[in-house]
Amino acid sequence: MNSILSGFTRAFELIFHLNAELFGIILLSLKVSGSALVIATVLGLPFGALLGLKRFPGRDLAISIVNTLMGLPPVVVGLFVYLILSRKGALGFLGLLYSPSAMVIAQSVLAIPIITALCHSAIVNVDPLIRQASRTLGATPGQETLAIIHEARYGIISAIVAAFGRVMAEVGAILIVGGNIAGYTRVMTTTIALETDKGNFELALALGVILLLLSFVVNAVLHAVQRKGMVPSP
Repeated sequence: MNSILSGFTRAFELIFHLNAELFGIILLSLKVSGSALVIATVLGLPFGALLGLKRFPGRDLAISIVNTLMGLPPVVVGLFVYLILSRKGALGFLGLLYSPSAMVIAQSVLAIPIITALCHSAIVNVDPLIRQASRTLGATPGQETLAIIHEARYGIISAIVAAFGRVMAEVGAILIVGGNIAGYTRVMTTTIALETDKGNFELALALGVILLLLSFVVNAVLHAVQRKGMVPSP
C-alpha cells in the first residue's frame, strides 16, 4: 500500500512540476492523434455523407463494410500498415516506418470507419421533412445537402469526438508501426505499457492520470453535444 501511495505522490509531483519528459510525451500524443483525426474527418465525413444522402449500386455492401471496419482489431491494423510501410511494402520507399507519420497513418485507418459510420447514421436519421421542406422552398441539390448536414451537425460532431477518444487510447497499432522510440515515437499509451513493465510506476501513473483526464473531457464533450442535439431547435 505504501509503495502505491508513494507512486501516486511521485506521479503528481511529475505533473505539477511540469516534467519535460512527461509533457513531451503528452504533446506528441496530441499531435499524432490530432493529425489522424483531421485526416480521418477529411476522408470519412464526405464518404459518410455520400452513404447517407445518395442511393447507388453497392451502397448496402459499402455500409456493411464500413460498420465491420469499426470493429477492426488495432493489432491487425498495425500489422497491415507495417506491411505496407516496410522496406518491401508498397510504400516502403517513403521510409515512414517507426516514425510519427506511420503512427498517424495507423490511427487514421482506425478512425475513418468510425467517423464514416457515425456520420452516415447521423445523416440518415435526419427528419425526412427537412429534405421535403428544402425541395418545396426551391433549394438546389447542394443547398438541400447542406441543410441536411446542418441538421445532423450534432451527430457529426459526436462522431468526430468519439473517433478522437478512440485514437487517443490506442496502443497496439501504434506500437507495431512506431516502435516506441524514446523522444521520437513514444506516446502516452505505449509509455504506460513500457514503464509498467520496467517498474517505473510514477511515470506510468502520471500519464495514466493525464489520459483519464483527457478521456473524461472527451466523454463530457460528447455527452454535452449529444444532449444539445436532442434538444429541439427554437
